[in-house]
Amino acid sequence: MKRVQHEADADPTVLRLSLDAKAPVKLGPFSRGGKSRVKIQACDHDFGKQKLTPWGLLLPKYDELFLFCTPSKVTSDFIVDTVQRWWLDNKSRFPQIKTLLLTQDNGPENHSRRTQFMARLVEFAHKHHINIRLAYYPPYHSKYNAIERCWGILERHWNGGLLDSVDAVLNYAKTMTWKGKHPAVTLVPGVYKTGVKLTAKAMAAVEARLQRLPELGKWFVDIHVSSPACA
Repeated sequence: MKRVQHEADADPTVLRLSLDAKAPVKLGPFSRGGKSRVKIQACDHDFGKQKLTPWGLLLPKYDELFLFCTPSKVTSDFIVDTVQRWWLDNKSRFPQIKTLLLTQDNGPENHSRRTQFMARLVEFAHKHHINIRLAYYPPYHSKYNAIERCWGILERHWNGGLLDSVDAVLNYAKTMTWKGKHPAVTLVPGVYKTGVKLTAKAMAAVEARLQRLPELGKWFVDIHVSSPACA
């Protein structure tokens, strides 16, 4: 994985994105065991049901962090929609980029055998004429995913605060710093449907567009597309 990352960062046509979701945050006046500089009264029992999940996209080469907070489950469709949204907003900054390298944990909604996830990525790649490479960390190695270090900083930043509303979570996230920079924070409303999957026949058509590394097929996957002029 280190070699893949170093080669990507050295290649001016490749942009490395580190992706991951933080544990859902329960909204309410709950004590989470932290300490505050000012006296704050908090409930000692958790009666809340509303949650907000931060999902992050980090550009390690540029030390830029983008946070997307959602009340929904982080599904395959949410992940691809969010990456696509980010790319549409930022691709003008990277006219030389031909490949997006997505480094991730091998989670249930984004692993390379998840049919809806792979189908949506193939659709995204061909729609925007951008190659995509998936590189996954093996089990128990998620700590090496660069985005993971951002979560510890965010947790320390709001430690002792009351995350009793969506605005409170967003404002704390906006005021944290990663390598001296504040993240761009976006609320993604709406609910994503869980359990979406393709039939075996439909997935076979998707699989035909993938290139899996021999013997590491589920860990390294390429989606190559033709240039717009050849498409």
